Amino acid sequence: MQHHDVIKILVVDDRPDNLLSIESILERESYIIVKANSGRAALKILLKEFDFSLILMDVQMPDMNGFETATFIYQREKLKDIPIIFITAHSHEEEVIFKGYKAGAVDFIYKPINPELLRIKVGLFVELYRKTQSLIAQEQKLLNANASLQKEIEEREASELRVLDLNKQLLQNNIHLKAVNAELDRFAYIASHDLQEPLRKIRVFSDMIVQKKSSSEEVNKYVMKITNATIRMQQLVSDLLRFSRHSIQGGDFIDSDLNEIVKDALNELEIKIQQNNAIIKIDPLPSIHVIPTLMRQLFYNLISNALKFRKKDVAPEVHIYAQKESPEDATSQLYKIYITDNGIGFESQYAEDIFIVFKRLHSYHEIEGTGIGLSICKKIMEQHNGFITASGELEQGATFVIGIPVKQREPLPQAL
Repeated sequence: MQHHDVIKILVVDDRPDNLLSIESILERESYIIVKANSGRAALKILLKEFDFSLILMDVQMPDMNGFETATFIYQREKLKDIPIIFITAHSHEEEVIFKGYKAGAVDFIYKPINPELLRIKVGLFVELYRKTQSLIAQEQKLLNANASLQKEIEEREASELRVLDLNKQLLQNNIHLKAVNAELDRFAYIASHDLQEPLRKIRVFSDMIVQKKSSSEEVNKYVMKITNATIRMQQLVSDLLRFSRHSIQGGDFIDSDLNEIVKDALNELEIKIQQNNAIIKIDPLPSIHVIPTLMRQLFYNLISNALKFRKKDVAPEVHIYAQKESPEDATSQLYKIYITDNGIGFESQYAEDIFIVFKRLHSYHEIEGTGIGLSICKKIMEQHNGFITASGELEQGATFVIGIPVKQREPLPQAL
């Protein structure tokens, strides 16, 4: 394992047998386990070492309990991002849980410790730590690139054109940096909320099974709830990976007939269209320079969305048509393609939010899925130097507009 991949975990417990037990549960994972037998001993270690990915801490300790120790740890700037999982014998009292979350807990493990659950929880937080670290490293790389460009602008006696080019590059880097920051924030939100919620349900319903020991029908009901929560979590994790790895390189721009591309997308959705008795009306669409694979995915996502957000008692209707916009400047001619539906719509103030990764609207909570499709549509339109917008009202359907330049710009020459 390379040095930067080494994961350090601090385990704090006043009983040597507990420390040994946790160490043996985690030993197959190649983590570095550092042990402390009191809150004070933990604080002493944290004075010298800051590179822990996770802290596992017993709540009940003589002298200084886990919550008090956590409060001291989080007062230090260098330590405030290390997640803490508390280990406690109290699986009752809301008060203990509330105190723990107030002290900064990200989760709880209950005694007697279930080894598999401990491994899963530790593995999840370690993976989130790795992802976050790589985003931070990417951000640092961009900051360094900006610094060197800035220096080049200041030091070099060059022509005005050269300075303008460098400024343009610097501006693009700044935009990218903002986007990386925004995704880092969203990632932190998912880590602390969406990914943990299904885990909490798994824990609660598991506890119920253990406590009930009643008829098998009731046990089966709880097991089904556990299974559904697990499937939901897998969907969240796989959608998150799909978004972070989504390649928008897609291929070359080809003169393509949008009628054919939409037809391909409809073929893939044929069963869903039949199940919902949907009416799809398509006016003649233009041939235009696009990346066909990406445009097919865009239409698939938008039509699939219209079917998903249909009204319960009304057959979905989707209408797709095009208009050519011709401003005086011939280079900025574009086609606008409209996709309208008669579904449940959305409140107009959320028109921007629906394109943000994992941002789901309150009114959509009963609809399955994680809201990844529109975020990918936005990425695809950026790749086409175009745009995508949405308008709608609650219960009045929605209209999506995609704008694609008639002529694609030549790529800018790279700064030397």
